[in-house]
Amino acid sequence: MTCYHKIDLERAFYENQDRCGFFVQPVCLPGVDFACVPLKIVTDEQEYLDDGTLDAVDMARSLRTYKGKTSTSCPNVADWLAAYEGAEQIFVATITGTLSGSYNAALLAAEEYKETHPEARVFVLDSLSAGPELRLLAERLRDLVRIGMEFDEICEAILAYHKHTHLLFSLESLANLARNGRVKPAVAAVARMLGIRVIGQASESGELEVLCKTRGEHGALERIVLELKDHGFTDGKVHIAHCDNPEAAKRLKLMIHAVFAGAQVDVAECGGLCSYYAEQGGLMVGYEDGKTE
Repeated sequence: MTCYHKIDLERAFYENQDRCGFFVQPVCLPGVDFACVPLKIVTDEQEYLDDGTLDAVDMARSLRTYKGKTSTSCPNVADWLAAYEGAEQIFVATITGTLSGSYNAALLAAEEYKETHPEARVFVLDSLSAGPELRLLAERLRDLVRIGMEFDEICEAILAYHKHTHLLFSLESLANLARNGRVKPAVAAVARMLGIRVIGQASESGELEVLCKTRGEHGALERIVLELKDHGFTDGKVHIAHCDNPEAAKRLKLMIHAVFAGAQVDVAECGGLCSYYAEQGGLMVGYEDGKTE
């Protein structure tokens, strides 16, 4: 068997189709063998497979007025095994394990795969995050593979890099987070009635952590820029993902450039699962702090 690398990611947290014209992210990582393992958004009436063909904006708009139950479904062990098939060196990055069972399923699949492919090596990384931060990790994995680093060196390097990537979010609605037990329903109801936006981050343990609440979108954007300052951001990468809110994403990009002239900022739409949790109007920001090499 020819030895090659494969990078596996969950589709909902990497593919980005740019409808607003600011950034176009292909559904694969050029230069490496790449596979996506999609998650599902499930309602009483239908399933949305986040496989790169899903219209995430249309889904988010439909769910905004949907009154029935909704949930998410992660890839199972068989899904991961199908993605691993044929590779001897595999690097996997998943959504935070606090939101999904994907990480555990990927680990179980790795052990099963190695039983039938004893020569294989599989590295599974819990991103402790989602969306644009996961994309930063994917891009760094791609770069490490392409320069020809050894397997163990890549694992060590991506873990070191992960310490310096972060996720911020600004949410207009907390309804789906409340439906799935991520926040208290009373908190979501009060935020809706008062028109409050919630600004938060992915914590070091992968939890969605509220930093503050603000009225009005401009205040939320200002707070995001302040958070970048506080984390020592200088001129690294910033990936902004939005759910049906391209104008706010564009304003945030301009605000970041006004403070950090050398910042590498791009804008894209959220994938399906991020759109489910961020909901219409939501923003997610993945960025490198000032300590990356």
